[in-house]
Amino acid sequence: MPELLSVKNLKIEATSYPPGEPPKRVTLVDGVSFDLQKGKVLGLIGESGAGKSTIGLSALAYGRGGAEITGGEVLLDGSDILKLGKSGIRSVRGARVCYVAQSAAAAFNPSHRLGDQVVEASLHHGLMTAEEARKRANYLFRVLGLPNPDTFGDRYPHQVSGGQLQRAMTAMALCPNPELIVFDEPTTALDVTTQIDVLAAIKHAIEETHTAALYITHDLAVVAQISDDIMVLRHGKTVEYGTAQQIIEAPQEEYTRALVNVRQAQRSEAADQSIPQLTVENVTAGYPNGFKVLFDVSLHVPKGQTLAIVGESGSGKSTLARVITGLLPPLAGNVIFDGKPLPPALKDRSRDELRRIQLIYQMADTAMNPRQTVRDIIGRPLTFYFGLRGEAKTARVKELLEEIEMGTGFIDRYPAELSGGQKQRVAIARALAAKPELILCDEPTSALDPLVAEGILKLLMRLQEETQVSYMFITHDIAIVRAIADSVAVMHRGRLVRFGPKSKVLSPPFDDYTDLLLKSVPEMELGWLEKVLTTRRMESAGN
Repeated sequence: MPELLSVKNLKIEATSYPPGEPPKRVTLVDGVSFDLQKGKVLGLIGESGAGKSTIGLSALAYGRGGAEITGGEVLLDGSDILKLGKSGIRSVRGARVCYVAQSAAAAFNPSHRLGDQVVEASLHHGLMTAEEARKRANYLFRVLGLPNPDTFGDRYPHQVSGGQLQRAMTAMALCPNPELIVFDEPTTALDVTTQIDVLAAIKHAIEETHTAALYITHDLAVVAQISDDIMVLRHGKTVEYGTAQQIIEAPQEEYTRALVNVRQAQRSEAADQSIPQLTVENVTAGYPNGFKVLFDVSLHVPKGQTLAIVGESGSGKSTLARVITGLLPPLAGNVIFDGKPLPPALKDRSRDELRRIQLIYQMADTAMNPRQTVRDIIGRPLTFYFGLRGEAKTARVKELLEEIEMGTGFIDRYPAELSGGQKQRVAIARALAAKPELILCDEPTSALDPLVAEGILKLLMRLQEETQVSYMFITHDIAIVRAIADSVAVMHRGRLVRFGPKSKVLSPPFDDYTDLLLKSVPEMELGWLEKVLTTRRMESAGN
């Protein structure tokens, strides 16, 4: 079968502007080549900065963030799209080649109905009439398993879940009948149960429409379920390229083997201590509009240990963290810290009570002031809680940078000059600056690639051993739970469905929801997705 897409010796560069130095050219992608046939899926995998998205966007002749394609060829059906000119490239984008972004919530216009946005490209390129486009959209809604497919398009983006929105974006990409779709980490921000549904829908849609696809991700277990071939990338170069079976079962390169094995770490749980650091007693919480999110939740975090809070999106995990920090006073119940009740509202807590509980956010990007340097970000709590200034503050900031294994050379950098993993380390240092006794970690590794995430988890565990700080780790990744937790709480629709030592919570017999959650964790095994879906169908038929 002839190649639909053939990329030859691709080179992509950008201009870097280091502070205090003259601009310099940086190579983002260096000599990458691959072929893709119709109806096939090529997975592009690698850590942040490997060039995955940059290569994917080259299939649309697009350079993001000032990146420029400076060498090689991108052949679509034998024609180099890099030589088509502006009008030729516009005729390719959204018609022959379509793109599915990582964050559907950011990609949709909130003021327009989903149906109007799904058919927009098809109408713009004159590929079909409005009636034909609507029928095509409704068909795709049905193929992708969306509810009420004939009326689903009448909804606005805020009226559907994250998983439904991601599938709607896939429908938007499929609507023009493209020859190629670029999927840019479409399930990274989704919980494991939703991820299964979206992966299954994408795979089914590709098989139904015989569309070729580039599937970009940093999760090898995910890409193994959907790809025919896999290319492993690092620092803009190809590390390994082969069939999915060869990459998963017989990786040749050390870096690929590290990606395959990264999910296998497990931590032995510590014995539960009689005196908890934090106790949540019968907490019910909601918002001023009367919508309740938590219902009679009770749990505790032992001193110097890690409690993992597990559940899908909307289960109440982050809301529980808001209650504990005082950002959302509970409607009923108490939060007890070190044997004493905490004031429900943040404004009523003393400075020392604020210091003792710190929070590490999911998105370090949005949790830092882009106009402040690392020195300012880490130094602020040092001044606020301990009154440190001048040389004493700078010395302590440098100590913290050494503790998080970054080194003092980063002290005057801005967030934009840091990688994702470096930003998260700075966020950890900021939390540690207050010398807290409890840190609430709200999915701090969900946006990171596996090897960088593993480094962050190892850092957190080392710091816990050295300082005896307690962690409440909010996550939907069971692999992380096995790696770091001593105890586990499983939440579903605002209620606590399972709580106890890790060995008991993650061992049968399970309640239905915990069973579903554990079965939805992707495994490094070819055909795993099909086995899960077959099991689901059999269980549904039995009921």
